[in-house]
Amino acid sequence: MEKPEGRLFREYRLKFYLNGNHYMIIGDRRGETHPHTWEFTINILVGRESFVQFNYFEQRVEKLLAPYQNQVLNGIDPFNGIVPSLENMVEYFGNNIREIVKEVGGRLLSIEGSETPTRSYIINMNRTFDDYEMKAYTEQVRDEVIDTVLDDMLDATEEEGS
Repeated sequence: MEKPEGRLFREYRLKFYLNGNHYMIIGDRRGETHPHTWEFTINILVGRESFVQFNYFEQRVEKLLAPYQNQVLNGIDPFNGIVPSLENMVEYFGNNIREIVKEVGGRLLSIEGSETPTRSYIINMNRTFDDYEMKAYTEQVRDEVIDTVLDDMLDATEEEGS
């Protein structure tokens, strides 16, 4: 497989769907329970030398969403304590997905949640990285790339000498 020259990172985008029901509470009034198919789109950044199979993320995020599928969210933790608004759902699932992505040394750049084709809520997590954290991550990835390039050069030199 050819290496992605000139890049330090690889970026992945995945979409997940959650079918369920919820009701909103506005001004101490409970609204009608209604269904949605929520769509969550995540953007992930990993080092260019890292190869992460899509199913690594898919299996773990599906496992995260499974207890909520086809349920009334208001009756399930944490949404039995907070209103399952689109914003609260994106915040909750985004924090959990960020931990899944960190397990492979990646960074969750953003999560977008939609409850209809015209309504989305986006958290750009790239903005939450402070300069020091992003610099440290970039340096780590750069060092991995340099190590790989040096290894490739040594391998080529050894092959020429054989």
